[in-house]
Order: sequence, then C-alpha cells, then structure tokens
Amino acid sequence: MSTAPVAEPRLEPTDVSASELYTEDRWQEPFRQLRAEAPIQFVPESRFGPYWSVSTYKPIVHIEALPMIFSSSYTYGGISIAFDSNKLLPDEQRLPMFIAMDPPQHTGQRRTVAPSFGPSEVAEMKDEVRTRTAEVLDSLPVGESFDWVQRVSIELTTGMLAKLFDFPWEERSKLTHWSDVGGDVELIRAPGGMAYRNQEMGEMGMAFAQLWQQKIANPGKDLISVMLRSDAMNQMSEQEFIGNLILLIVGGNDTTRNSMSGYAWGLSQFPEQRARLEANPDLIPNAVQEIIRWQTPLAHMRRTVEEDTEFEGVQMKKGDKVVLWYVSANRDESVFGEDADVLRVDRDNARRHLSFGYGIHRCVGARVAELQLVTLLEEMAKRRLRVNPIGQPERVPACFVHGYKSMPVELSRY
Repeated sequence: MSTAPVAEPRLEPTDVSASELYTEDRWQEPFRQLRAEAPIQFVPESRFGPYWSVSTYKPIVHIEALPMIFSSSYTYGGISIAFDSNKLLPDEQRLPMFIAMDPPQHTGQRRTVAPSFGPSEVAEMKDEVRTRTAEVLDSLPVGESFDWVQRVSIELTTGMLAKLFDFPWEERSKLTHWSDVGGDVELIRAPGGMAYRNQEMGEMGMAFAQLWQQKIANPGKDLISVMLRSDAMNQMSEQEFIGNLILLIVGGNDTTRNSMSGYAWGLSQFPEQRARLEANPDLIPNAVQEIIRWQTPLAHMRRTVEEDTEFEGVQMKKGDKVVLWYVSANRDESVFGEDADVLRVDRDNARRHLSFGYGIHRCVGARVAELQLVTLLEEMAKRRLRVNPIGQPERVPACFVHGYKSMPVELSRY
C-alpha cells in the first residue's frame, strides 16, 4: 500500500507592515521565516490593503531593474506602502516627485539634482561637515545623560539640510518637523492624519516658495538655485515642487539621522566589534557601510505592477502593490552570511547593502550621507569618545522610516 506524499505546510500570510514589529524591534524573526519559506508572498489583508511582500535580495534587485514593469509613479501611489494603487484616500493629494516617477520624466529631474551630490561637490563639503561635527561633539557632556537622537543625529543632519537648501539657520528645526510628517506612513491612515499632513506640507511649500523668490533675485549654489536654472524643474507645479521638497528633505534627513543613531545603538549591542573599531580606525569607512546595512534606515520601497506579469513563479496583476523589504534583504543569509544579524565592522561585502536602493532610483545623496557618517566616526575616534546607551531607545512606530525617536546615552573615554 502506497502513501501519497504529504505537502509541506504553506506559510500563512505574514503582514510585516504592522507598526508594532518595528516599535518593539521584533521584525527580524518574521522576515527570517519569510526568506526561508516564502520570499515572495501575497498578503491579502493589512492596514494598507493587499500587497506582495518581497523579502530576499535577488528578487528585489531584479524588480528594481525593471522600472517599466514595476512602476514607482506617484499616479499609482508612489514609493511607500501607504497609498492605494487605484483609488484616493480621503483628503489625499498625490504629489509628484522624481523618486516617484518613471522614465523619461524621472530622468530629467534626477539629472538636475544629481550634480549637486557629485564627487567634487561632496569634496567641497568636507571641511564644513568636519567643523560642524566637531562643534556638536565638543558641546556634549561626558559622563552625563543626554538624548543622542536630539543632540547629535538630528542636529547634524538638519544642519546639513539647511546648508544644502540655504534655508534660514535659525528656523532649521522646521526641516526636521516637515521630514517627520512627510515620511510618516502611519499618519496617512490615521483619522484626520491626511488633512494634517496636507496642512503641514502646504506650510513647507509656502516657506520654500519664499526662498524660491529670493533665489530668483540672488541665486547661489544651493539646491533651490539649481532647480531654478534647470529646464526640467524650473516650471514645476505647486504639487510637484512640494513633492520634490518632501523627497529631498526626507531622503536627506532620515537616512543619515537614523544611521547615526544606529551607530550608537548597534555598536553597543556588539561590544567586541566596537572594540575592534576603536583599535583600528582604518576600518571606519567599511564600518559605515556595515552600520547602514545593519540599520537599514528606510525599511521598504514600494512598486506597482504596470501589466499582468509572471515573476519568480507567481502571477502578479496590473495594479498590484509590491513592497520591497530592504530591511530584510540586508539580512539575507545568502548574500551576507549566516551572521547577517551581527554588526561586523570588517564585513567584506558590507557595501552590497540595499539601503540606498538599486538601479535608476538609487539614492542621489548617498555620498553626502556617507561623508557625514564617516566624519562623525572619525571625530569620535579623534576624541576617543564612546557612546553608551543607558536605556532602551524609543523607536519610530512605522514600517517605512526605520529609526529612533530618542535614545538616552552617556559618553565615556577609551
């Protein structure tokens, strides 16, 4: 008598967009299981509606390389899980921005902004970044408690944004607030959240419109002046202007801010790695890449299927939402090894991380982020300063921006 083979149990749909996974820092195990058993899985129900969940490295890279099939367009809801593909949420305004565009429109606008972040431009920033970093570190108390997120991560990144835009220095805290609102996917689905978001983004637009008018009369090297001189961007609509501001502010702020906080928290979790870095400052550039990989400051990017397509053996339909979980791909054992959950400062392929994206939408400001992070670690090493968290950090309660709201620390010397 023969017995029919028993089918392997199918992994039930796992909604890894749930904010509590990130607030409580327990996203690692659900993604580990997805990578092993269901690297591409359809999730029929979530707070953000149905979506395809892609959790391993190679399929994400493949999808990123096919922008004409997997669209980033704001007309379908853009680059985060928050918006629906085929219908507007109450009070929703779809804001064009070049990261949420497909070629050829994306190409012209990216080409406008990209030279501001080129190698020579970043080289010109080095002295000022080092001076500001030194000033911030020298203002910190040693042996006394303070909030690393507020005093270091936010102060350094907001200052850089203010310089890039030539935004009024005394009002730079507004940039942090607008970044927090613009990148908050939970706010979008909260009662009254969209109306509040629209109000705040409108105020941001008005502030930058005034700056735009000033730059017409007195242009400089800042990003607003660069846009003004560009045929691709000097006739933007109000919505497009606001959209691109959100992109540049959130992109320029959250990635670097949360990697700076990830440095403080991550090395404290792996003291032997911290000791290795303290003993070998030459490892700093590689350690920065590893910190960006380990932290993954933006947990996902989203695409929308342009046409019915078969991908990796599954059938995706036009209009389907596809969520690319960078936070999981950066822990993919097949790429980074079985110790991918460890922050290892000498990891030889740390630079393969997907935290900056891949393909045509790779982060345009990656060099600036790397400069700020390398400089912070170098200046900490120069002062032989160590960050010691003295309690659990408060984490961002969302599945998009993957970061920290506060982190109590004390500094010590080594």
